[in-house]
Amino acid sequence: MNSIKVLVVDDSAVVRKVVTGLLEEAPGIEVLHAVADPLLAMERMRMQWPDVIVLDVEMPRMDGITFLKKIMKERPTPVVICSTLTEKGAQTTVEALAAGAVAIITKPKLGLKQFLSDASDDLVTAVKSAARANVKRLIPRQAAAPVPSVKHTADVILPPADTHAMAQTTERVVAIGTSTGGTQALEEVLTALPKVSPGIVIVQHMPEKFTAAFAARLDSVCQIAVKEARSNDRVLPGRALIAPGGKHMLLRRNGAQYFVEVIDGPLVNRHRPSVDVLFRSVAKCAGANALGVIMTGMGDDGAAGLLEMRKAGARTVAQDEQSCVVYGMPKEAVKRGAVEKTVALSALDKEILQQLARFEQR
Repeated sequence: MNSIKVLVVDDSAVVRKVVTGLLEEAPGIEVLHAVADPLLAMERMRMQWPDVIVLDVEMPRMDGITFLKKIMKERPTPVVICSTLTEKGAQTTVEALAAGAVAIITKPKLGLKQFLSDASDDLVTAVKSAARANVKRLIPRQAAAPVPSVKHTADVILPPADTHAMAQTTERVVAIGTSTGGTQALEEVLTALPKVSPGIVIVQHMPEKFTAAFAARLDSVCQIAVKEARSNDRVLPGRALIAPGGKHMLLRRNGAQYFVEVIDGPLVNRHRPSVDVLFRSVAKCAGANALGVIMTGMGDDGAAGLLEMRKAGARTVAQDEQSCVVYGMPKEAVKRGAVEKTVALSALDKEILQQLARFEQR
C-alpha cells in the first residue's frame, strides 16, 4: 500500500520540525515538504501534489483560509487544520471547516513542542482519517479524537435504559451525532429546517473552545436558533443545542419537558462529547418520543447508542454512504441493526420532519 504523502504548512519552525518528525515516525505516512507559508507550498505542490495538507490558519503573505479556498476550488485535497486554542483561532478554524477542511488539531501558544509530542496519536489519526475522506463531499459548504489506551463505553457515564416504555408526551426530540465532515453536513441540514422544527440535541466531535464558534456560525445562517449547550438549557421547538467540546451532554426530563445536562467524565469511544452518551440518555429519557440521526464520521461512536434508541421505540435514520465524507459511524450503526432508514444528506431535513410527523400516526 502506498504511503500517505503529507505537506506541512506552518510559519512556526518548531511546529514544522515537530510535526514532520511525528508524522515520519508513523507507519504509512511520508512528509513531502514542510514550508513556512502557502506561497512556498504552491511551489512545492507544482512538483508533487500531496494526499493530505496539514495547514496553519494564521500565516504571513497568505492566510490559511485563502489558501484552503484556492485548493478546494482548483484541486480538492483533504486538509487538516492546525489551530491555536484561542477564541480568535476557533472562529477562524470554523471558517476553515466551512470552506472544506476535514479535521482540527489544536495547539497552545505555550509549551508547543511538548503538547505536539503528547498529541502525536491525534495528529496521526487525523491525517489517516483525512486521507480516506470523500473529497467530493468537502466542496465547499471536520476533528480527530484522542486515542486513550482504554476504549470506554457509555456505561462510565450512565447505565443503559431499562425496557419500560416511556410515557408519550407532545414534546419530540431529535438527537444527531456526527464527526468527520459533520460541520458542513450539519450546516446543510440545519439551514434547510424551517423555524417551526422540533427541539434538536447534537454531538459533533470537536475540540474544546471550537463548539461555541461553530454554534454561533450556524445560528447566523439558520432559521432555527443554535447555541452551545449549558446545563439546564431547555430543549425547545425551533432550537438546536450543540454539546460543548470537552464535555458530555445528556438529555434529561422533568415531567413533559426536556432539558440537557453538561458534565465532565472520561472519554467514551475515545470522544468527549460522545454520541453514545447522548443517544443513551435520549433512549432513557425520551424513548419513543425521539428520532435519532447518525451522520458522517470515522469510527463507531453512536452505533450502540442508536441501537438502544431503536429498542426504546425511537425512530432511527442514517446518512447514506454516497453523501458521507467518511462512512464510518453510519456504516457501523447499519451493521448493528440500529438504523431503520438510510437517506442522502440532501434529504435529511425532509426525513426529519416526515419521521416526526409519523409520531402522530402511532
